[in-house]
Amino acid sequence: MEEVQKPAVFAIRSTIGQEKNTADMIVTRAKNFNLPIKAVLAPPGIRGYVFVEATGKSTVERARVGIKHARGVVAGEIPVSEVEHFLVPKPVVVGMEIGDIVELTSGPFRGERARIIRIDEPKEEITVELFEATVPIPVTVRGDFVKVIQKKEKEEGAE
Repeated sequence: MEEVQKPAVFAIRSTIGQEKNTADMIVTRAKNFNLPIKAVLAPPGIRGYVFVEATGKSTVERARVGIKHARGVVAGEIPVSEVEHFLVPKPVVVGMEIGDIVELTSGPFRGERARIIRIDEPKEEITVELFEATVPIPVTVRGDFVKVIQKKEKEEGAE
């Protein structure tokens, strides 16, 4: 009877800034050579590493060999708990507060500056009031359509 190995997560060191390219090449190699690789992850928060879920280290090594920016396989398996927080997308409105000054990066008001007056976290939308408008009109936009350019000032009376 054949022993079925449970997939484990392995880390591959890569050239910093080339994680996405390295992951793409590993995926291509896995398809071309029919390697038992379940998933490849290059999270934006970690530089210099690509995570590969495969049945064994030898499989990961076969996928890595010959790829220009893949430097080597880190010894040992990586616990899934170490990488699972990268698998849940973070809402784009996290870190934004009412009163922050933002710049709209797309849509009809692109390039305009505005102040956040309301945040809707479940929908990932924010309502802003444009500075340049003669009449303050609240405009609701997606959270990824703005970038914070200035955090709101904290009150001085807290001392």
